[in-house]
Amino acid sequence: MSGTLEGKVAVVTGASRGIGHAIAQRFAREGATVVICGRKQETLAEVAAGTDATPGRLVPMACHVGRADDIKRLVDSTHQQFGKIDILVNNAATNIAQEPCLQIDEGKFDKMVEINLKSAFRLIQAIAPGMCARGSGSIINIASISGLKPQLHGLLYSMTKAALIMMTKSYALELGPRGVRVNAIAPGLIKTVLSEYYWGNEERLNLQLSKQPIRHIGQPEEIAELALLMAGDQSSYMTGQCVVVDGGVLLSSI
Repeated sequence: MSGTLEGKVAVVTGASRGIGHAIAQRFAREGATVVICGRKQETLAEVAAGTDATPGRLVPMACHVGRADDIKRLVDSTHQQFGKIDILVNNAATNIAQEPCLQIDEGKFDKMVEINLKSAFRLIQAIAPGMCARGSGSIINIASISGLKPQLHGLLYSMTKAALIMMTKSYALELGPRGVRVNAIAPGLIKTVLSEYYWGNEERLNLQLSKQPIRHIGQPEEIAELALLMAGDQSSYMTGQCVVVDGGVLLSSI
């Protein structure tokens, strides 16, 4: 039985672990060829080797998303090998400035913008024209609820994720008539290395869960299921949306 992404080619950044890893595996199980990106080729190769049983393929390509030359090489190599890119998932992100806003320096500001925001811009600018020429494509940006509500001591993370959400809407508005859909996912607390500060300590985790109507931490696979919906034809009438997956933590009554 064919998967819902049979014949599709996807690029997923930050795919060596966490949400990106889960999305790449889910896409592969649905028949897609998935180019997985991260900084270390050996780590990506291990990820790809662990999914041989899937009907799709995981293709490791090292790429530092903060470097324009790496992004160009990634896109060019994918086009040379597979001829097209149908799906782009901008998942790679960093958070190096978890501190009071008045302590943040310009170096951290620039790096956060480069990794969390400009990388998505560069990838979309490089990949979307091919999607537009074919009249189809899906772009998924992994944002955060911190882009909808400011995170204490998280100015730069909140700022870049908020900008990514608006970037999503702007691209959706312009690319929709050319057959390309652009959506975002805003996760709450998901059990990944990036968020370990919040769930690695039992007291901190319990405090977080006490604010959620759903009293368990989110899993990367739950985000992957939504990404699959956004990537496939099942969501052909959906664009410009930022879907929150947070256990209800943003609900005002909690």
